[in-house]
Amino acid sequence: MDATPARSYMWRMELEPVFNAAADTLRAIPRSELLIAAVVAMVLGWIGAMIAKRSALGGVLRLASSAALGLILLTVVLQLSRFDPRFDVAVPQIGLPEQVVEGGETRIPLSADGHFWVRADVNGVPGNFMIDTGATLTAISAPLAERAGLEPRRGGIPIMLGTANGTVQAHVATIDSLTFGNVSASGTDAAIAENFGDFNVIGMNVLARLGSWRVEDNTLILVPRAEDTIS
Repeated sequence: MDATPARSYMWRMELEPVFNAAADTLRAIPRSELLIAAVVAMVLGWIGAMIAKRSALGGVLRLASSAALGLILLTVVLQLSRFDPRFDVAVPQIGLPEQVVEGGETRIPLSADGHFWVRADVNGVPGNFMIDTGATLTAISAPLAERAGLEPRRGGIPIMLGTANGTVQAHVATIDSLTFGNVSASGTDAAIAENFGDFNVIGMNVLARLGSWRVEDNTLILVPRAEDTIS
């Protein structure tokens, strides 16, 4: 009896979990144009290093690779800086407009579920939002993003969001106009996740650009900066 088919079957049984794990890992890697560009730049650098001693083209490829990786790193740093309210990064040429929050004082009562909810307009399209002081970034559900015409930023960095259903991958878009109560925000970054459900959050990238916010008698009070007050 030929044992080859049996051995082949056993090898497949042993390797299948490895292949499945590798596939799951690849699917979990955030996809972006920046990631693809970085991989291409590194491959060009490796090719340049291998042929540098035999051809001047190798030196050119290595130089081009280093320059491309430097530009990619700068773009990543600029995008990450926008998630920190202490930085006002505005580079409209690469889709990073200034994030501005202005308006008048807004009071939001505590809901029965223990959260603060507002009805907000995203590019003129209404949606219910929970105000979450523990969220770094404003988050928009995929259905609302579609209705509001939001598209993920080209060349943007995919991010991972922690939700009640686990960690999901999200892409960052720019909201031209976000209004709620007497507050108006423009150029706001927001995460869009397919698996986020019909759930929307106003995070600290909006709140921290106000003058202050506080809770008094189960009411959240949002106060703009004096110079940003709309009369």
